[in-house]
Amino acid sequence: MSFTVSSIYIYPVKSLAGFSVTEAAVTAKGFEHDRRWMLVDKAGKFITQRESHAMALLQTTITSDGLYIYHKQSPGKNITIPFLLTPGEVKKVKVWDDECEAWVYGNVINDWFSEILEIDCELVYMPDETNRLVDAGYAKDNETTSFSDDYPFLIIGQSSLDELNAKLSVPLKMDRFRPNIVFTPGEPHAEDGWKHFTINEIEFFGVKTCGRCMITTIDQQTTVPGKEPLKTLATYRSFDNKIKFGMNLLHKGSGCVKVGDKIILHTQ
Repeated sequence: MSFTVSSIYIYPVKSLAGFSVTEAAVTAKGFEHDRRWMLVDKAGKFITQRESHAMALLQTTITSDGLYIYHKQSPGKNITIPFLLTPGEVKKVKVWDDECEAWVYGNVINDWFSEILEIDCELVYMPDETNRLVDAGYAKDNETTSFSDDYPFLIIGQSSLDELNAKLSVPLKMDRFRPNIVFTPGEPHAEDGWKHFTINEIEFFGVKTCGRCMITTIDQQTTVPGKEPLKTLATYRSFDNKIKFGMNLLHKGSGCVKVGDKIILHTQ
């Protein structure tokens, strides 16, 4: 069976809404622009939809001027975030147990986020010089990642979502699971067994199935939380006391991944 990249997603700001693209450049930290920005509290600790469901309503897109963000329900509330080409204030920030250096934006931008989210926060950017290593227990060659939870890429098969939706009374969109790469066709959760594959001669390595948290229960259009999909997934996707959906990836090489690209599986 042959497999094809069916969708590509980028999430510039950690936990804000992402968007689909037809192609994306692969860098050492993952897709270009993917989770290179993050909101933190005054102590530098990362903020996600766990703390502020309203983050789901901030839609992101990349323009020639920088990062454009607007409120899904009130598009008039918007802001353009310029690309940081020179260091601003440097701040130690924390993502889970990792601590790394980031550049902080100015008060005008930080005040906009603080007001719209009703939470005191700052926007930070990860420069190329910051190297946040992935978990040494799963690393192959001291790989790095951006402000993602763990790894530079997440892949999910469309059939995995289709199987879940067949069990739900109200089907869910893929945005609940925030993958970078979606593929077709294949059996549900075929990605669980993908240890090594290539796309456009870029090597990818499946290293760890993705444990899912309560963010998947937040409706990305209304911010209303519910019990699904975790309630249903727990009935058939619970392993090692975690609910698993999708495969985390490491990679080797750079280049471009496009919708329609073939995925070539390797036996070792």
